[in-house]
This record gives sequence, C-alpha cells and structure tokens, in this order.
Amino acid sequence: MCGIVGYIGKRSAAPIILDGLKRLEYRGYDSAGLALLNEAGQLVVRRASGKLRNLEEAVRDNPVSGTYGIGHTRWATHGRPTEENAHPHCGSRNDVVVVHNGIVENYLPLKQQLEAEGHKFVSETDTEVIAHLIEKYLNGNLEDAVRKAVRELTGVFALGIISKTDPGKIVGARSGPPAVIGLGEDEYFLASDVPAVLSHTRDMIFLDDGDLAVITEGGVRLTDFEGKPVKRQVSRILWDPIMAEKGGYKHFMLKEIFEQPRAVRDTMLGRLSQESGHVFLDEVNLTEDEFRRFDSVRLVACGTSWHAALAGKFMIEKLARIPVEVDYGSEFRYRDPIVDEKVLTVVISQSGETADTLAAQREAKQKGSKTLAICNVVGSMITREAVGALMTHAGPEIGVASTKAFTAQLTAMFLLALYLAQVRKPDDALPAIAQELLRIPGKMETVLSSDAYYEELGRTLFRATDFLFLGRGIHYPIALEGALKLKEISYIHAEGYPAGEMKHGPNALIDEHLPVVVLVTRDPDSEASFLRYEKTLSNIQEVKARAGIVVAVACEPDVAEVRKVADHVISIPATNELLLPLLEIVPLQLLAYHIAVRRGCDVDQPRNLAKSVTVE
Repeated sequence: MCGIVGYIGKRSAAPIILDGLKRLEYRGYDSAGLALLNEAGQLVVRRASGKLRNLEEAVRDNPVSGTYGIGHTRWATHGRPTEENAHPHCGSRNDVVVVHNGIVENYLPLKQQLEAEGHKFVSETDTEVIAHLIEKYLNGNLEDAVRKAVRELTGVFALGIISKTDPGKIVGARSGPPAVIGLGEDEYFLASDVPAVLSHTRDMIFLDDGDLAVITEGGVRLTDFEGKPVKRQVSRILWDPIMAEKGGYKHFMLKEIFEQPRAVRDTMLGRLSQESGHVFLDEVNLTEDEFRRFDSVRLVACGTSWHAALAGKFMIEKLARIPVEVDYGSEFRYRDPIVDEKVLTVVISQSGETADTLAAQREAKQKGSKTLAICNVVGSMITREAVGALMTHAGPEIGVASTKAFTAQLTAMFLLALYLAQVRKPDDALPAIAQELLRIPGKMETVLSSDAYYEELGRTLFRATDFLFLGRGIHYPIALEGALKLKEISYIHAEGYPAGEMKHGPNALIDEHLPVVVLVTRDPDSEASFLRYEKTLSNIQEVKARAGIVVAVACEPDVAEVRKVADHVISIPATNELLLPLLEIVPLQLLAYHIAVRRGCDVDQPRNLAKSVTVE
C-alpha cells in the first residue's frame, strides 16, 4: 500500500523521485522520504512525517544531489507515522538504505536476533529489519546480500535498495506487492505503480513474485531469489500521461467521475458490434465449448470491486441463466471453498495486485478452477495468473475512492454476461439489450450535466452524521457502493441496506435527522421492474412516516410521482433494468464528493485508506 520510486540515469534524481512520489501519494501519505548516493559517495537521506509537501520542503531547505536513488511514500502498518518511522531505513553502519512496501511478519524474532548480534535499531518499523539483514550479509555485492536477506523474511514485500559499498545500482525485489521497472533511454525506473514513471516511459517490465532486479545505467538484469536468470515480457502502456493529471479539476476524484462516459465507451470498444449487438471477447482465451461446460460462476473481489461483482451476479444469472456466487477475496481461501474444473472463477481488481483477491485466485486455481480476470492494469499479477483477462479501459485512477474503475467493471461484467448468454443460451432479445449498453455513455453525460443540483444537495445534507442507502435487487449493490463512497471520503457513517429488510431493523434508526437515499428507479419495459418500483415507493412511505429525510433517485418518467413522497429527487434517464446501476451510481458519487468538500475533507486521500491493498 506504500509507494516506491527509484531512478538511475544521467539526470538529477531528486526531482524525478519527488515527482514520482507525488503521483503515488494515493498509495500512502503518512510520511515520505528519499535517499541518494551523492557525488562524494555518501548516502544522503531526507525524511518527513505527514504529507509529501513536508518532504519537498525538507529537500528544498537541505538539498540533495545525485544521479540515482530511491524514494517512498508510506501508509503505516508497523509504527506510528513519524519521521523516525518514515522510509528509507538504514542499517547500523549506514551502508545500506531500503524502501519497502509490505509486511514482515517475523520481524520481531529477526530484530531480537540482530540486536543480540550488536545491531542498533532506531525505529518501530518492520522494514528496518530488512536494512540490517542486508547490511549483515553485505560483502561487496549488494544483490547477493539481498538474496540472502529475503530468504529469511516471512511475509510480503516489494523492495528498493541502494548501497554505498556497491554503488551504481538499484536492487529491486518482489514477493507479493507490485513492482514495475520503467525502461527509458539510458535511464531506468523502479516503481510500485505505472503512474509514477508514465511521464518518462511507457515501456514497463512487471516483476513476478520471486524476481530480483539489478538496475544500472547500462540496463536491467533479472534473476530469481536463487540467482537464476529469468525473462519477463516488456509491456507497452497505452495510457496517455495526461490522463494521470487533474486536467483543471479541483480533485482527481471529480475528474474521474466525469471521465466515466469515456471509460465505459473504451471498455466496450472492439467488443460489441453496433450493428448486430454481437459480443466479441477474444482476449479471454477460453473457447465457446469451455464456456458451455461451466456449470456455475464464482465472482471474487474486495471493496468497490465486490459491489461490481454483486451487480454482476444479477446480470449473469438473468441473461445467461447460470448460477453465480459472490465471495469476498479476503474470506475466500479461509473457508475451503467448493470449486473445481466446472466452476469459472472471475477475479475483479482495479489494480490487479489486490493481495486478498490474488490469494483467492490462487486458491481457485489450485482446486482446478479456471480463472478469468477483470482488471484495469495491463501486466498486473492477477492478469498474468488468469487464463484470460477482460481488461477495463478506465485509464489511471488516482483518487483513492474508486469511481470510473467501478463503472468500467460494471460494463465488463455486462459484456461477460451477454457473452455467456450468447454462447450458452442464445435469445432474440439479446441484441436489443446489447444496443442499450451502447446508449449508456450518452445517458451518463445527461446525469453528469446536473452536477450543480448535486452540489446544492450536498450543501443541504453535509451536517448529517448518518446516512442510510436503500435498494432492491440489482440496485442493492449500488446502495452499498453509494454508502461506501460517502463513508470513505466524508467520514460520515453510512450503511447500504436491502429495501425489503427495512422492517427487520433499520426502521429503528429513522428520525428527522437521518437522510435516507432510496434507489426507486425502474425499467419501463419490465413488469417485474414495475413491481419492485411499487414496493420501493412503499419503503419511502415508511421512511416519511417516521420523519426521515428522503433523497430519491428516480427515472425521468416517474419523477413527478416520486416527488410527491420524497424530499429531494434526483432524475436519471430510464434504461434496461440491468444497466440502471451504471446511471444510478453517478449522482451518488457526486453527492458524496460535494458533501466531503463541504466538510473540508481530503477527497483524493482520505485518512487511513490507500488506493491498492497489496497486503492482507
């Protein structure tokens, strides 16, 4: 969850490392630091607690120079977010300096052993143990010392290391959290994530678990932890570097909300025929016969991606008529799940490096299930371990609270559902449903055009201390996601609930101070949808009978009717029942955003959270 940046080349390293850390600050912002080997052959370290700007000030007040070094922005796991606990960490002799993303589970016995050998520790972190271990084994060759040290570590780690006794190189290692090497012209980069180095190069090598990289001005040499050479494919990243900038928006989150129509279009591009409605998923590497042989689907994800999976269950079961179960990645392998070669396991992750989801994927594979990835990052571990990948094309998502990645995942889930239906249960109605997906980006733009109303609504509601979000059927996952967005960035307690369960507890919470956001949308061409709509209207009446404040999300044809019973009504265009979630979530994202801004919260970097959860 921390961010690592390394640079070696002919340019001044400090500005490049600081710029890379700024682009990775969504991965951690409790403290930051950098280390360079200067012209005199000395290791120079600068660290600061708090936001990255504090490190920038420290470097400005006390400059550092050198053409290679490493940097780190931290999300604390072991030790308080203080300057002493900030990375990089040194050994006792200050010969070695380390940055680390991950957790060393056996750091206490290692620390006790090292202290008994005379090593002096100055921080509370698990990472400092790594620096002392490497220093202990360092005898002129840094990579050999790193290999010996990592064999003693239990846990997960991505590392960047430099040493003054073996200058001119950066050693990187991966076992769990992501690490990527950027290939420039006579310069090379090490990073936790692509955006850190995207402004310098689009050519990347994604390290596998057990890879060790030696990076010099002359190139990159890869081996495993035993020293055997390995080869990794160079991936060309197609993201435009400008996509990782704010582009005039006040926050990345706001920019990414407004990028959703583009993200949905790009995720459909080349996969859905505008004329026939036929779906093409050539990249999934499974034959139609294989799809027909599966007797169930397992969707596995965490956080926002889990909400996309919940909605995906409704899509797949409705269109393809195949049973679907949804699992938390963090729980999957701990319950000995029943999966085999007849189960298709779909793992969903924006980053493709989510530790829990990756562990679940490996569990499913071990039990014989083929795994398919829905992911936003080319070359990420989940995509490499899957039999095939359905890539979303949201572009880099910098805001910690996921927005465009979520709607791109919903789009990918819908395409998968259509494809499963197409190969397993062809239906004359499928092309019309597929055609409706093509209209969704334009309808999203209609929803976004009412942002001034969402801002006004945020001004009305930002003082509330609790929120309730209600939805039925496929709309319940969107209630969950709306509640998650609000709690993530505004720190208001919010809970998503099935509307039909109101009488089983939540009614006790309702009073004149509680805003209740109700998804009361419907598909005008579906009788079942109309019945759900009527039931949800009854839920609104229950809330009003208890003096609750109702914020209703309704389709345009029903706005006048809903306005009679709700305090505030958000209007969205009507569409197919299974596609309504793509429109419903947009105003909920914007409502959460405007409430958080009103409350003075750090929207892009909410406290205690990081973008990619790469450790359990």
